[in-house]
Amino acid sequence: MTDTPPDRLSTNPRSPHFDMEVLQRGIGIRFKGKERTDVEEYSISEGWIRVAAGKSKDRFGQPMTIKLSGEVEAWFEDDDAESGEE
Repeated sequence: MTDTPPDRLSTNPRSPHFDMEVLQRGIGIRFKGKERTDVEEYSISEGWIRVAAGKSKDRFGQPMTIKLSGEVEAWFEDDDAESGEE
């Protein structure tokens, strides 16, 4: 597996950008210089993230999301743990 996270990733299994193997490794997201843990989907090249809009749901029971634009950085969180063990 590569050491760079994918350009676009989603936590929603219905999305074509969903990848369970990558999500199990753990992805860290920094948006506009601040670490975020509530990101539903991101795109590094397009510079946006999607986050849940409160507790509101759409008619299918999925959380409503809003798209925020800005600088996005992503990394694998398990890389830090592996480097400490070696």
